Amino acid sequence: MAFTSEPLYVLVILFLLVILAVYSVKYKLGRQLGAALLVILYAAVLANLKLIPSASNSISLYDGIFTYVAPISIFYLLLDVNLGTVRKAGIPMIALFIIGSLATVAGILISWWWFSPGDSLGESGKVIAGMLAGTYTGGSINFNAIAIAYNFQEESVLYAGTIAVDNVVTTFWILATLSFPFVLRKIKKDKKIVITQEDEEVAYDKPIDLSSLMWLLFLGVSAYYLSDLLSQQLPQIPAILTISTISLVLAQFKFVKRLNGSHTLGLYMVFLFLAVIGAYCEISAVVALKDVGVTLLLFALSAVLIHGLIIILLGGLFFRDWDMLAIASQANIGGGTSAIALAESFERKELILPAILVGTLGNALGTYLGFLVVWVL
Repeated sequence: MAFTSEPLYVLVILFLLVILAVYSVKYKLGRQLGAALLVILYAAVLANLKLIPSASNSISLYDGIFTYVAPISIFYLLLDVNLGTVRKAGIPMIALFIIGSLATVAGILISWWWFSPGDSLGESGKVIAGMLAGTYTGGSINFNAIAIAYNFQEESVLYAGTIAVDNVVTTFWILATLSFPFVLRKIKKDKKIVITQEDEEVAYDKPIDLSSLMWLLFLGVSAYYLSDLLSQQLPQIPAILTISTISLVLAQFKFVKRLNGSHTLGLYMVFLFLAVIGAYCEISAVVALKDVGVTLLLFALSAVLIHGLIIILLGGLFFRDWDMLAIASQANIGGGTSAIALAESFERKELILPAILVGTLGNALGTYLGFLVVWVL
């Protein structure tokens, strides 16, 4: 076996690629692409230079990362979801977010009928539709959860292509939601909804410590084991859905809330998973994706535009606060982080915490809605 296929060598390279991607986002170009996409690109370059194994000469290490690391990373990321605090976002913001979530599902289903991506993508089209429904409800956690459930990561080129399309559409929607209030006020004057709540410091992820690490490792592996046992008894229930549900339940307990570093640990494991996705991207397969890529882009863009139309019509009918509507929509499509940026841009400081809270609600809902879309299709 060539040294480039030795598991320890490959693992060292994957670790280095994650470090490189994370440091790259400190610079302007890197920030525009994002660490997730960068780690895929870096690994793809090395794989095509034959410095690490690719899809055609995959190694057991890659299988292990797909099988164990990816689902456990979803478990850790969902431990951040505190459903008890979501009510503090206020009824208008929660209502707008739920309208946006249902609008996303409607957009995916209508666009499926319109563009018929299943004709060119086959069964993969349904999985992609579910992934997009998940990510346009809550974010990349849900995107990856749906992919893992259907082993879609093995379709590495198509997977990476879907991520690229998602990034393009999400960037477009950030620009669109920034302009929403200005354009909509030309049509109909809005009224600002005041959300009164106690000042609260948002608890961002704290550095991991030994006590938290040992409990997180125990909980993550145990949850994986339980979900695997259940999937053997009830194969019709996806294991990733079980491990996600276990995580959401555990996240509501005070003891688990006090554990530090779950987000850091989960994010690092996601980056390792994405590095393997990149290693599977061989140039010949990427070239063949050209026509399919256009179909994917039109499908995703149409779904998001329909989402926007529905949330503007219904949100405008019941809650005519155009700033809040744009932020809720961005929390769906781009996630909590970009929704916060929008609130800052609109100088609506009181909507920052609600944006974060409905973002966590999206993390909780997205996987379930994604599976619903796959089942319907």
